Amino acid sequence: MPVTLTSISDLATLGFDDIIDVRAPAEYAEDHIPGAISLPVLDDEERARVGTIYKQVSPFDARKIGAALVSRNAARHIEGPLSDRDGAWRPLVYCWRGGQRSGSFATILGQIGWRVETIKGGYKAWRALVVKALYDDPFPAPVIVLDGNTGSAKTELLNLLPERGVQVIDLEGLANHRGSLFGNMGPQPSQKAFECALAMEISRLDPARPVVVEAESAKVGECRVPPSLWLAMREAPRIEIAATPDDRAAYLTRAYADMTADPARLSETIDALRPYQPAERIEAWHQMAATGDFTPLAAGLMAHHYDPRYTRHRDRMAAETTTPLPVDSLSPEALPGIADRIAAQISTLSKGISA
Repeated sequence: MPVTLTSISDLATLGFDDIIDVRAPAEYAEDHIPGAISLPVLDDEERARVGTIYKQVSPFDARKIGAALVSRNAARHIEGPLSDRDGAWRPLVYCWRGGQRSGSFATILGQIGWRVETIKGGYKAWRALVVKALYDDPFPAPVIVLDGNTGSAKTELLNLLPERGVQVIDLEGLANHRGSLFGNMGPQPSQKAFECALAMEISRLDPARPVVVEAESAKVGECRVPPSLWLAMREAPRIEIAATPDDRAAYLTRAYADMTADPARLSETIDALRPYQPAERIEAWHQMAATGDFTPLAAGLMAHHYDPRYTRHRDRMAAETTTPLPVDSLSPEALPGIADRIAAQISTLSKGISA
């Protein structure tokens, strides 16, 4: 019997040795169940070919050709990636709707003697659980937002909190983006993949304890924050890191060393600010970049671009409680002590939330 998933957390309790995604590579690349390995029974070209035959010739011809292709690809997987699996191996297989592709591969694996199961409804059923968790259900735990102007080391401090017993969700890590025009860290996940990873993080939360997220806009790069979390963030109490402009500029210079090490990328990003800044200021920033004056450049970007935008963003939030956290330094040596203070403040806030 196919396995019926009723919640995101089900996968962790089912005890399968591997989760196998037999969809085409392009389908897998857009999104897949976390931890699933890709063993396509039809590649992208083969899938398109079978679909065309199904529509333009007949379903029978499509199934016949598809069966031959699936058999060849299944043999390749069994002789290759699965060749070291022993007789006790227990895989879970899925395709788009839990239909012919996963069923065919599962039948072949089952004939070998492996205890194979499929997911009822396939990836589509899994995606429905993700959508429900992020778009239909209320956010399951109290939220506290870690705030502070650009350069306040929020992300680095956020990631010091788990070792202090604090639940966190690192939205920038999940989105592979630092949340600003200068924040690109490489290809971002698709929206579906971002949501899938976020839903998994949410499923692991203890709903009785607050979870800390970094202050973000409604999008992290090109990834949109789903509505249940966004609403919770808008209304959440905030801890605002208050650092001096000089300390923030020095921190940005250190944190964005990858950007300053790539002159072409830095120049292109500064140019992207032309619609928002006077031409003279853009040219001055280019000159700073060219001469390696990165800390004054960071200070100028904060004063004229990021700080005003942060102020406007905060004015749109509905938070009733903001707790300032003044800091004397954002040096690497100072951050653990700041994280300790944040954790203590979270403990204080959590008592008020649960009261």
